[in-house]
Amino acid sequence: MHSSAPKKAMVLAAGLGLRMRPITEKTPKPLIKIAGKPLLDWGLDALAQAGVAEAVVNVHYLPDQIRAHVAGRTAPRIVISDETEQLLDSAGGIVKALPTFGTSPFFLVNADTFWIDGTDPDLLRLALAWDAGKMDMLLMLADPHTAVGHTGKTDFLLAGDGTLARSGGNESGLIYAGAAIIDPAVFGGAGATSFGSWTSTTLGAGAFGFGFGASFFGGGGSSFLGGGGGSGFFTSTNRTFSAFVFSA
Repeated sequence: MHSSAPKKAMVLAAGLGLRMRPITEKTPKPLIKIAGKPLLDWGLDALAQAGVAEAVVNVHYLPDQIRAHVAGRTAPRIVISDETEQLLDSAGGIVKALPTFGTSPFFLVNADTFWIDGTDPDLLRLALAWDAGKMDMLLMLADPHTAVGHTGKTDFLLAGDGTLARSGGNESGLIYAGAAIIDPAVFGGAGATSFGSWTSTTLGAGAFGFGFGASFFGGGGSSFLGGGGGSGFFTSTNRTFSAFVFSA
């Protein structure tokens, strides 16, 4: 176990699941089963394997089902972030949960994607690649040509020196794989309101890539990253950040 790996995490599970209807009309998307296991459990099990002790799970749509599902879980221990009255989207949901994380980096996982690890757990590989001295966030990416269930465009391009840029849908780009390590300072001063997506269309100069292999399954596509639409958290707050990329 990597001793410096984050011990806390957030799992984004509050979405409406509109793209999976009618399946999600009575069941929230995080509880849809893939290979006999709810999507939410794929992420929580990966976090437990990486040594995470506590995970915040935000809820909004059919929240009682998710509450009941995680009620007895101890690895990781679950803290519910209640967005029943107002869906805060990904950025606002993270900001609402920030007091749980203090000043330490945390894992961020989408509840509608999962991956099959290779020899070593990919979240631990992500943690090994994390450099707190120069990174604000470290994103796990996947090759869209080997991903299952992804129907959208690519998200990022990696230059020869490892720097990161928006792909603009370029076919040679990579897609966000639904997992990251985040420095809470990125959201400093922000309020827990509905921002939309938490990423920016303008990347800081410190954006790099790391290459590893895994099989990625995307149940919710790449809309979490805002699709380059320019309406995300960092655009609305005029922020830039240093994003380093782990390629799964």
